[in-house]
Formats: sequence, C-alpha cells, structure tokens
Amino acid sequence: MDWNSEILEKSLAGKFFGHKFYYYPATGSTNEDAFRLGIAGAPEGTVVIADSQTKGRGRLQRSWHSPSGSNIHTTVILRPQMDPARATQISILAGVAVAEVLERYCPGRVKLKWPNDVLINEKKVCGILSQAKADVKEVDFIVLGIGINVNINYNQFPQEIQKLATSLSIETGRGINRLELIISLYENLTKWYKQLIQDGFDRIKEKWLSLSIMTGKPVEVIFQEEIVSGEATGLDEDGSLILLAGDREIKVSAGDATIVKR
Repeated sequence: MDWNSEILEKSLAGKFFGHKFYYYPATGSTNEDAFRLGIAGAPEGTVVIADSQTKGRGRLQRSWHSPSGSNIHTTVILRPQMDPARATQISILAGVAVAEVLERYCPGRVKLKWPNDVLINEKKVCGILSQAKADVKEVDFIVLGIGINVNINYNQFPQEIQKLATSLSIETGRGINRLELIISLYENLTKWYKQLIQDGFDRIKEKWLSLSIMTGKPVEVIFQEEIVSGEATGLDEDGSLILLAGDREIKVSAGDATIVKR
C-alpha cells in the first residue's frame, strides 16, 4: 500500500485539486461518486480517489479494468465558466496533463489518441472520461475521471485486451509509487486547467497536436452507428477532431476513433 487516507490528506492539503477529497478503498465508480457530490454542491477542486473500482466505465459505457492496489482511479470536480459546446476541451487538456506526467517515466513514447486515450508504444495506459451537468447556456459542473494503469501486469488484464493495454510498470520494468504519480498528476492538471481558464485553448491544442498519434493518418470515427472517414488534420477550437475527406472538411465532436491501417 503506497497511500492511505491520512497520507493523501497530508499530501493534498492546500492544493487546488485535493483541498477537499474523498478516499474509498473500493467504490463502484469515482465518476458516479463525484457526480453526486457535484449535485450536492461540492466545490471546484474536490477529488475522489479509489484504490479499486467495481463499475469503472470509459466512453461508450465500456468497462475499465481496475483491480485493487495497482492503478490510479480518480475524478476531479470542475466548475468552469464556459460554453457547454466547448466542454470537450476539458478532456483534451486532461490528456495533455496526463501525457506530460507520463513522459517523465517513458520519454518519447507517450502519445494521445482523440478524444481521450493516452498511449505508450501504441498501447492504452490511461483512459479519460468527462461528464458535464449543464444546460444550453452554461456548465454547472464537470466531473473529470482519469484511470491510469500503474502497477498492473499483463496477466492481470483480461485476455481480450492484453495486446491493446499496458501499464507504467510494464513499460519501465519497475514498480511505480502511486502517491508520487497522483500528486504530479494533480499539479499538472492545475497548470493546464489554469492555462485554459486564463489564456484559452490555443496552447493546449498545440501541445495535444504535438503528441497526437492520429495527425496525418486515415481515421474512422464511429458514433451512433454512423461512420465518418477522413485524414485527421487537427483540432477545432471546441476540441472537435478535424477530418479531411477529399476536398471536404468534417468536424467530429464525439465518437470512437480508429486509425485505419493502410
């Protein structure tokens, strides 16, 4: 055990993320917990941390494998004053923040896949899921969930994803201190979130594109049984993926993106 409630409380005291936190040895889903807290009025910067999840979910309701004592499962509550149409920017900045931290462990091997996957050597090491409570005009709050495979071994992954997933310990060949990692994660999230609020999306977009595994490649995006294809050329100001299909530019705001092997 590399953390517990007391260690986390001491480490996060006075921080933007973690000044108020909820720690669970096990929970169904940190996003569900945080959403309930958000409805109850929890302040921005509140974090939920769990040592294991039993109902962890990624995008499109896919399950996220999260055994006890191995990974990071955390959700933060944000209350940005932003147009709901730009809420995808939050997932984009989270990807940048995570990737920058993981680069310290695996220099030159970390990439981003739209909209919310962090990869090492083209295998998924982190999933991000943001969910907003908003009306047509404004965001009430956003819960931003981050799951990182830290000290999980190949044989602990379900067989069907063993060729698709990885962990920091697999890639580095050593055990990783989760407390140090999660503190670095919150610090970097703070940096990039303040960048968005104070200076806008441009620098975040530039950093994301520098780490993108998709730019210049043929991509298929599936959303609600519709398939959109084209060459990934960039990000729009709202975080949408821009595809070039012939001479037509397409902006995709949601979906499951796959690089097409030529």
